[in-house]
Amino acid sequence: MEIQRLSLSHFRNYEQAEVCFSSGQNLIFGENAQGKTNLLEGAAYLSGARSHRTRGDKELIQFGQEKAAVCGTVLSRERIFSIEIFLFRHGRRQMLLNGVKQKTTASLSDTLRTVLFTPEDLFLIWSGPAARRRFLDQTLCQLRPRYAQALSQYHRLQEHKTRILRDWEQKPSLLSTLDTFNGDMARYGAILISYRAKYVQILGEIFCKIHSACSGNREQPSLVYETVSTVADPFAPVEQIETWLLEHQASHRAAEQAVKSCLSGPHKDDFLVLLDGRPLKAFGSQGQVRTAALSLKLAEREVHFFDRKEYPVLFLDDVLSELDERRQSFVLNQITEGQVFITCCQKMPLLEQEGNAEFRIEHGVIFPAEDAPQRENE
Repeated sequence: MEIQRLSLSHFRNYEQAEVCFSSGQNLIFGENAQGKTNLLEGAAYLSGARSHRTRGDKELIQFGQEKAAVCGTVLSRERIFSIEIFLFRHGRRQMLLNGVKQKTTASLSDTLRTVLFTPEDLFLIWSGPAARRRFLDQTLCQLRPRYAQALSQYHRLQEHKTRILRDWEQKPSLLSTLDTFNGDMARYGAILISYRAKYVQILGEIFCKIHSACSGNREQPSLVYETVSTVADPFAPVEQIETWLLEHQASHRAAEQAVKSCLSGPHKDDFLVLLDGRPLKAFGSQGQVRTAALSLKLAEREVHFFDRKEYPVLFLDDVLSELDERRQSFVLNQITEGQVFITCCQKMPLLEQEGNAEFRIEHGVIFPAEDAPQRENE
């Protein structure tokens, strides 16, 4: 799986850009605020039309412009696909796969799978539960279209229920609709819990192997999925999980009306990372936390490979510079296969390998490294 060509038009700080990439490692370097992360954001946007930096598409459109385009040629499942996404400041985006309009992003995610690793992910363990839920959701939405649909429906229902809880004192009749929303949220929530539990189990097995290799087998890592307290077994049939969720909602109904917020459901899920049976978040050193986060992202990549038998495209956005040399070497030894994009401020000796493609970014312009304009002090 690889991105062979990327074309950007009025996307972030790129007025017009087109670039062909290597099927191996692609090193993208340049000073800060030149557009390295923007380039990765555009490439990753081909997979599912989602940005890791903003929820609004309008922020992706270059200032002063009314529309933008992200287009690419992708190799996936031994076939060539054309993906075109057009963004409009005043209107809905358009997505085309091989020239055919797409109503949802599911076909894009199924065509191109990606794993993105940023410096913020190094502190995934120390972050709040929302960051870890987002980590689960990003992968599962690519792996399982049914999960993506259930997640979208659940968020929509949660927003409606929140408005009911917020406004019911002014409009008491709204409470009559609460049971309907609770039922639907339990139905879709049960699907989310079922998928998350299975994914964390599989992820945990791979994570333990990678973490042990990185840490020299000095510690025993594990992952533990945490969900709604009444769900006695997240691996139970979905119908049973739905029943447990309804019980939890009923027990929290009065409290939810009092605080005017949704207190019950998988929107509060989390997972724990343990070392030798102790929560890493509470007891881990900075080095241990970074190793665990690194292992989680590399494990995520392996899950995709086992599911599709081809590696997803991996984006390392200024991550290597945050790691010591030992961890840098470990990462590079783990990613010898599949297409990889690496951004950094300057060339790194560890990355100077035959066959790697190098690009330099200057003010939203992409140069092959050998053609990049040189500064006077270089």
